[in-house]
Amino acid sequence: MSTARNYRELVIYQESLDLAREVYLLTKSFPKDETYGMRDQVRRAVASIGANIAEGFGRFHYKDKLLFFYNSRGSLFETMHFLELASQVGYINKLEKDGLLLRLEKLSVRLNNFIKAIGDGN
Repeated sequence: MSTARNYRELVIYQESLDLAREVYLLTKSFPKDETYGMRDQVRRAVASIGANIAEGFGRFHYKDKLLFFYNSRGSLFETMHFLELASQVGYINKLEKDGLLLRLEKLSVRLNNFIKAIGDGN
């Protein structure tokens, strides 16, 4: 799988944590009426990327690990959706959206490669 001794050593986890921090800071400026709407949704989605990587790393069985890594990938794409929507309704600008989407796309490739490496090892 990986030579990492814990999930915090995984580059995909470190990147997901950095992206989550950035999205949390960016969404502070969302309108108050989005507190329990889109702001909450995008924050949960982006936080779930890293949370699922961590939980998958801690699972013993191969299929359990894969399930959490697949869930992480799903949360990544959910985050992308909410960033697109936030841009379309004017909560974030195009530059902010494009920068985050590019980083999420790169993380998606790394996550897919990680999942493939796990699959090849079993």
